[in-house]
Amino acid sequence: MAFRDKHLRTPGPTTVAGRQLKRYHIDQPERPIEPEVEKAAYDVLPSLLPEPDGTPPAGWVVLHRGADTGAYLLAYSWTWDNAVEVGVAVAGQPALDCPDEDPTHFVPLNRPGVGCVWELSVLEHERAAWVRHVLAPERPDVEAYLVDAHAEGPVGR
Repeated sequence: MAFRDKHLRTPGPTTVAGRQLKRYHIDQPERPIEPEVEKAAYDVLPSLLPEPDGTPPAGWVVLHRGADTGAYLLAYSWTWDNAVEVGVAVAGQPALDCPDEDPTHFVPLNRPGVGCVWELSVLEHERAAWVRHVLAPERPDVEAYLVDAHAEGPVGR
């Protein structure tokens, strides 16, 4: 199986359902995420977020466009102060029980996945950023956390 890096972009934070989220887009270097896929993904995003639990309402979202017909939306939310909860929706990937190959037709993923090798690179960064800006300081700085994003460019290795 040949492995190759994909391209990571950071379009900037957004607020959805009261939760501040960093945004990461992972796509093929030669094929950026299509606007209609992005719109469909962000339309389903609120359904992937948990109810507030007293933890600063923050997290990150990864929109990943596969090399084939698949599109993946992963919404990671900080909960219980130091834990991450993930909600996942997929589109265009029949192997994951999608009803068709339409990359704009997102459905919830009812499997316990947390991410693939490209998405987990972002998770590594986010864990360290949460500790650095929210858990370790005497006063949590969620704003500093929100601007501390993984570097754009090749991702995967």
